[in-house]
Amino acid sequence: MNTPATTDRDLVLTRLINAPREKVYRAWTDAEVLKQWFAPLPYTTPHAELDVRVGGSNYITMRGPDGNEFPNRGVYLEVVKNERIVVTDAYTTAWVPSEKPFMTIILTFEEQDGKTKYTALVRHWSVADREAHEKMGFHEGWGQCTDQLEALVAKL
Repeated sequence: MNTPATTDRDLVLTRLINAPREKVYRAWTDAEVLKQWFAPLPYTTPHAELDVRVGGSNYITMRGPDGNEFPNRGVYLEVVKNERIVVTDAYTTAWVPSEKPFMTIILTFEEQDGKTKYTALVRHWSVADREAHEKMGFHEGWGQCTDQLEALVAKL
């Protein structure tokens, strides 16, 4: 289920995941777990470095079936264990600005009768960036990744 965006620069995905929020949060904060679900198959995530703390950075690489790699760097702006993660690609490491900021991701993990109401609010720097992300397949790709995340956390 998708929740309406809050501005014309936002994309939102909301799901009720059949797992406690601690497991869903772990899927975002444990590099070995994240690598198992983060990219929509047949893409893979061969590399993930996560320093999950305010000001900490991440470096995640997705690999396409053709072997092309897509490195992504970001910095955590807010981290509340099992509740919320805010990360942006506006910075790479140690508050070094990126060449082209694209988005800020606000993840929330809400307890709901032993399940997790999972919301990914993705805020873009411009309407054009949001439109580009939508054309890349945001809803399909993030939806598939969320399905993969849910299948994985069921086994954790």
